[in-house]
Amino acid sequence: MTESDAAGRPGADDPHPADAGAAASDRLLVTVVREESARITAALTVSFGSFDVAEEAVAEAVEEALRHWRRRGLPPKPGAWLMQAARHNALDRVRRERVLRDRVLADRAALIEPAPVTEGAPVTEGAPADERLALLFGCCHPALAPDSQLALTLRAVCGLTTAQIARATFSTEPATGQRISRAKRKIADSGIPLRIPEGPDAAARLDLVLTIVSVMYSEAHFVAGSDAAADRDLADDALWLARVIADALPRAAEAQGLLALLRFHRAREPARSVDGELVLLADQDRSRWDPALLADARETLERAARLRRPGRWQLHAAIAACHADAADAASTDWLQVLTLYDMLLAYDRSPVVRLNRAVALARVEGPAAALAEVDALEEALARSHLWHAVRASLLRDLGREDEALAADLRALELTANDAERRLLAARAGR
Repeated sequence: MTESDAAGRPGADDPHPADAGAAASDRLLVTVVREESARITAALTVSFGSFDVAEEAVAEAVEEALRHWRRRGLPPKPGAWLMQAARHNALDRVRRERVLRDRVLADRAALIEPAPVTEGAPVTEGAPADERLALLFGCCHPALAPDSQLALTLRAVCGLTTAQIARATFSTEPATGQRISRAKRKIADSGIPLRIPEGPDAAARLDLVLTIVSVMYSEAHFVAGSDAAADRDLADDALWLARVIADALPRAAEAQGLLALLRFHRAREPARSVDGELVLLADQDRSRWDPALLADARETLERAARLRRPGRWQLHAAIAACHADAADAASTDWLQVLTLYDMLLAYDRSPVVRLNRAVALARVEGPAAALAEVDALEEALARSHLWHAVRASLLRDLGREDEALAADLRALELTANDAERRLLAARAGR
């Protein structure tokens, strides 16, 4: 081939220009889907009253985006493009279902007028995602089983995958998928409204809503196959939701408590992940903690305390404040931490809370007392890598090295996060 021949070929400098463009489109599509899909799904669910319609419409829009963006290039506002395509798909699906229903009714000679479609106001890119807050409370309707409430909300509102939800709730993927499907059917069959309730009904659902936001924030820090850096988008979403709830319910002390807790956690993030490696709380460089966020967290916790309605999220935040107040790990007031955990048990006796209490108990009464508490949680937490990791640490403190190694290796098997795996592998190697 001559030099002039090469110069005349399109994309001669790049042997696969179309592939490069497609790869760029795919990367942007992944980013847009990650940032927008949960918001769009929530908006369409509220508008059309159907999770299935919303999820299928968004999935079709993603497929359309991949085809169109590869051929025509990226639109100036990809999020708005995806929303418009998803809304169009949802309208088409609802209309098709209405036509099909009309035909069935006509065949049966029924004179029933189909219910009108409620389409709602369009949502444009950059608009406040209030739909997710309404959907959050709607998913926590008391007619749904608690485990189904949690699984459905993490899926529909937060955009977590079934695998992520299963890991966060210590369940299996098939069981989690079934819970989500049952909850969707229950909402459709019962006509459960997807809106923010008022009065006592709102207060009754608030604790589960706050639990879901907390799980969402925690899941952002255990990304499968990732380093120790948090999924900032997911963490930001959780912090945003906590702030929106606290602002919407200023007299709800527990909403303020959760917001304080997440602010304490966020303040520690610069020291939690260093060069992609996980740094445990005891080993963190506390000079890297964000002082402005710590001040915000303390002010929020004080605001909650002034409402004089104590609860579990305020106690969680108070425990975080104890760690924040210590100049270093050695000066942590572990007796106060243990006392706060004892108070917390009156509100929350979940296995995870009891596991965290055992860590404080080890500092006050020694590893033997703590190990007895941890072993009592085996049935509930045997699938949790954190349970095995805590148990390994206590066994090692007691000089039971072989058992500690076995527990560390089991924790290594159960975690999907690369940074945690490296930390556990290093500890097992030592």
